[in-house]
Amino acid sequence: MQPRIETQKVAPGAINAMLGLETYIRKSSRLEPSLLELIRMRASQINGCAYCLDMHSKDARANGESEQRLYTLDAWRETPFFTDRERAALAWTEAVTNISQDHVPDHVYAEARERFSEEELVNLTLAIATINAWNRLAISFRAVPGEYQPAARNKSEAAKS
Repeated sequence: MQPRIETQKVAPGAINAMLGLETYIRKSSRLEPSLLELIRMRASQINGCAYCLDMHSKDARANGESEQRLYTLDAWRETPFFTDRERAALAWTEAVTNISQDHVPDHVYAEARERFSEEELVNLTLAIATINAWNRLAISFRAVPGEYQPAARNKSEAAKS
């Protein structure tokens, strides 16, 4: 499998702008890293992005996420493994990712507002929008999953900080 376009080589400014959003989300949003990995994985499951699923499952494991939660993420409503805050974030992720279907139902918003401050919900939505953008880039240009390693990402992000 070969990528159609290597986006970092062709459009480094655009990719660096996206990485800037990731840096903001990671450093300034005060959202839990484990929560961010769950929403990144859930959006990537919905969108069918193998590259992002590979990346974020590795990142989640590196951050101590359990195999049980990773394996059942697609059926999170049917398990007792997620907190109420995580459940609200996952429902919000699904609604925002599938926005053309239901335009984010009021009951999903109400549950999210019960668990997140206004600022947290804006930042959570930005994180969801960002992973959806990454999914679209990776799927459109056929990014090849498998080679990503969390340590390499962490070193490059630390160097940019």
